[in-house]
Amino acid sequence: MDEKTLQKYIDAGKIASEALHYGKSLIVKGAKVIEILDAVEEKIVELGGKPAFPAQISLNEFAAHSCSDLNDETVLSDQIIKLDVGVHLDGFIADNALTVDLSGEHSDLVKASRDALNNALKIIKPGVTLGEIGGIIHDTITNYGFAPVKNLSGHGLGEYQIHVPPSVPNFDNGNENVLKEGDVIAIEPFASTGAGIVQESSPATVFTLTNDSGVRDPISRKVLIELKKNNGLPFAKRWLEKEFGSAKTNFALRMLKRANCVEEHPPLFDQNRGMVSQAEHTVIVFEKPVVTTWYEE
Repeated sequence: MDEKTLQKYIDAGKIASEALHYGKSLIVKGAKVIEILDAVEEKIVELGGKPAFPAQISLNEFAAHSCSDLNDETVLSDQIIKLDVGVHLDGFIADNALTVDLSGEHSDLVKASRDALNNALKIIKPGVTLGEIGGIIHDTITNYGFAPVKNLSGHGLGEYQIHVPPSVPNFDNGNENVLKEGDVIAIEPFASTGAGIVQESSPATVFTLTNDSGVRDPISRKVLIELKKNNGLPFAKRWLEKEFGSAKTNFALRMLKRANCVEEHPPLFDQNRGMVSQAEHTVIVFEKPVVTTWYEE
């Protein structure tokens, strides 16, 4: 990794961590979810970055991929809230997340995912196996009495790519592949009071453009032109609604899905409706690893 690329990753991480903790400051009872997400994305741009994916707030049993559409009226109350924020600078990505417990009933659950992340970071270096990382995460979470979410994992980060190898498990899956110097990975433990297995819900409000041909109607073509500006990174339905209105957006997404141009990312929830917490940092693998999203309180 050359110095210019390294600096892009580091700068993206600084913006991502600042935007995440700005969002955390907005998580209070009575706040509207959509207003927090809009504010976080505006903060990213204000700081000189661009969203690597739509900011997301997932509540209670929902673990990931919950993102407001333009008509969302959800207000925060006694919930456990996961805020997930990604930033890119010229395609170089930082991804981080945290959990806030407004119920006052799940402090150990929040600690479980956060401690699992911190313990995993302590062993990161070239040559460490993916299974070892998963084992640390699993042991930390189960020692708190909770279940790691086994079908969610951390992931590599590539240029304009959110999910690339390696997949970083939240349990020891026996994977003996090792981290290599210069790998950029997001480690994201999820802890659950339930099954530790998530399944898809609906409707999806986060999508990725995967193909830019196959639609001919004028509305869908205009939407397609807008989406191509995202360079293959995920987008929110809400972003299109602001530009084109809800009716045209709904029509265009139907046409794009029919033409296999977009991939949906539906909300994911614990199949036993257990409460879920999340913590996440981005780290560059060196003998002395660089946690790009580290935040000094």
